[in-house]
Amino acid sequence: MGRFRNQFLFSSFILIILIVLPTLVRAECTCDAEDENRDREKAMRYKIAALVSILIASAIGVCIPLLGKVIPALSPEKDIFFIIKAFAAGVILATGFIHVLPDAFENLTSPCLKEHPWGDFPFTGFVAMCTAMGTLMVDTYATAYFQKHHSQEIQSENRDVEKEAGHEGDVHLHTHATHGHAPGPVQSDDHSSQLLRHRVISQVLELGIVVHSVIIGISLGASESPNTIRPLVAALTFHQFFEGMGLGSCISQANFKRVSVIVMGLFFALTTPVGIGIGIGITNVYDENSPTALIVEGVFNAASAGILIYMSLVDLLATDFMNPRMQQSGRLRLGANVSLLLGAGFMSLIAKWA
Repeated sequence: MGRFRNQFLFSSFILIILIVLPTLVRAECTCDAEDENRDREKAMRYKIAALVSILIASAIGVCIPLLGKVIPALSPEKDIFFIIKAFAAGVILATGFIHVLPDAFENLTSPCLKEHPWGDFPFTGFVAMCTAMGTLMVDTYATAYFQKHHSQEIQSENRDVEKEAGHEGDVHLHTHATHGHAPGPVQSDDHSSQLLRHRVISQVLELGIVVHSVIIGISLGASESPNTIRPLVAALTFHQFFEGMGLGSCISQANFKRVSVIVMGLFFALTTPVGIGIGIGITNVYDENSPTALIVEGVFNAASAGILIYMSLVDLLATDFMNPRMQQSGRLRLGANVSLLLGAGFMSLIAKWA
């Protein structure tokens, strides 16, 4: 019941972002936009193409790591999973540094904003730093909370076993339940702690990705310039595909129930297309150069960058690269490092068009 409640709260929070963000960025034009080759009809065709291709690519990307239960080679216990996860972590790291953070700097240092206070302090770096620290705190407290809750459940189960043993009068069983059970529960507790940590990681990571994806979708959907949208279609398709692989890897390790896996996968796959739809709906009132839009997008982008950079470095790369299994295998280390560089390199290259 507790897990369902947490999943419901997480889903509700993402829905609030989807509903509130487009409302915040609706604003009157107060800064002259650059001259663009506007063609509403042609732009709409590109938007529809982007919506369909991004939806399909996102769904495929997030599903590939989840096929471990069907395809044994993709199971988290296999070495290839480390390689895939390293590639995906490189993609997420590059997304934070190369795609999201520069956009946030551009938004919050725009000449369309007032010099005071936006020109007096590096708000972008400050928001990203605070979000990274906030993510660390959420990560720590959430993991501690779940571990404490799980330990209480184990203690309750052990007390029940002791009572049953006492009623039966079996001294041997009673001794085993109270003194000789240490190896089993310790291993079980370690496994459960890792599982809970993976679940926290996957949910926080999805939050960072979803925030960024909403902004991407709204910006693309609100644009009326075919020259702007056309290169974004292919770039964002690959972008969402690789990001989906990263998120899917974390969800796979979290070992959620089928319903939770479907919900998280759908949220990721639908977020950018929904953002595009919202952008199309507010085209007439949305101005990307208005102070309100710039501030909201800049703050959300900076926050998303802080989350993605922290998650990729601390929860994905550091955890796997310091894993005893990787430390003991030079071949696996080499493969993971090459995969990391390829993931970060491909996503950095996409920044040329997106």
